Amino acid sequence: MIPVLHLKNVSVVREGKTILGPLDWAVNENERWVILGPNGAGKSTLFSLCSSQIHPTSGSVEILGARLGAVDVFELRPRIGFMGSTLLNLFPEDEKVIDIVLTAAYAMLGRWNENYELWDESRAQGLLTTLGVRELANRKFFTLSEGEKKRTLIARALMADPEILLLDEPASGLDLGGREDLLTRFDLLAKDPNAPATLMITHHIEEIPAGSTHALLLKSGAIVATGEIATVITSENLSSAYDMSISVTMQNNRYSANALN
Repeated sequence: MIPVLHLKNVSVVREGKTILGPLDWAVNENERWVILGPNGAGKSTLFSLCSSQIHPTSGSVEILGARLGAVDVFELRPRIGFMGSTLLNLFPEDEKVIDIVLTAAYAMLGRWNENYELWDESRAQGLLTTLGVRELANRKFFTLSEGEKKRTLIARALMADPEILLLDEPASGLDLGGREDLLTRFDLLAKDPNAPATLMITHHIEEIPAGSTHALLLKSGAIVATGEIATVITSENLSSAYDMSISVTMQNNRYSANALN
């Protein structure tokens, strides 16, 4: 099986400082990864590599069988779904929610004069339904709450039927009810055999969806632990990553963490 994502001896250096790597990492089809680590661990840099927004300083990055530096990234990017706060200010102020999702079919950030097929419109409506915001389809995007915007952007990320889905802190800033509802929807998505391989950045293990299969724990740009989630999200590993004594517990397939005095 060829991994959908394969990093080989990858490093990223900025102003003479290594901010990520060297690391080796592979993601396969049907895997649901969560990426954790303290601030400055390299999570965002890793996502920039995985979304083809940057190239490594050394090593190789293969995305969907194509090596960065030897492929047209503008042909590759439509196969990668991305949701993150960096997108929030890129859309026209008067853009409707339905158009935020629809325009992903052409990898555009605003609707102009392009025509969409009935299938596109039906898929966009279906994704908004799946994410629980169908009733907001004709609202202007900038009027939505933070949680509603994130749901819309997740629907957008899924619009082009991507082979990899990247989610950057999708549950951050949500209230308890909004977080739990969103995580339940992620769990349903994880059970869909046609769902893409998923990578999710989070700062809080309480935000890890129950359907997650693997985890990558980073610290100062290096891997602390990686593999099946039960072997990574442990008291020992998190204590090492965060330089403090942390107790990890699990209940109903959900994690929680507390610092020990």
